[in-house]
Amino acid sequence: MPGPRYQSSDGFTGLEAAIVLIAFIVVASVFAYVILGAGFFTTQKAQETVYKSVEQASTNVQVVGNVYGIKSDGASGIDEIQFSLKLTTGSPIVDISKMKIVFSTPSESPVILSQGASADLSTFTTTDTILGDNEQVGIAFKVKPVPSYSKMNIEIRPVVGAVIPFSKTAPAILDHTNVLH
Repeated sequence: MPGPRYQSSDGFTGLEAAIVLIAFIVVASVFAYVILGAGFFTTQKAQETVYKSVEQASTNVQVVGNVYGIKSDGASGIDEIQFSLKLTTGSPIVDISKMKIVFSTPSESPVILSQGASADLSTFTTTDTILGDNEQVGIAFKVKPVPSYSKMNIEIRPVVGAVIPFSKTAPAILDHTNVLH
């Protein structure tokens, strides 16, 4: 004769608890996956922002060598400026045709120059339109005649990177070609 049978729901309650526990673990895992994904996305965007801001703040081009002031025959002062540009180490290629140059003197208001084929008072000419690694590009532009001892302010404004401002002064005695200091 078999023994008495007891009916108990203890085992079934343990199974229900295990199912609920597994459900909580699955939901927590999905939630953690979503949070980690959002964190990785945010970190990537922050990194892109840092790289872009460093690129914008850093100087990509630099003036190489002397800055020359040319006095044409019959001119009352320096009427053309010439200098060369090159890339700084590790800089990307620069499109010179999109660059701007601002020229001013204490007696003349600033003039914004764009790259162009003709040499007039609103354009600058170049030896090339793309500035790559280990290359130099010559820049030349006409100005209203600048007399001796005059200070000249020049700003190079590349599309990407920091503005490069510098000042030069015309020498006391003007020759045809003058090194500006």
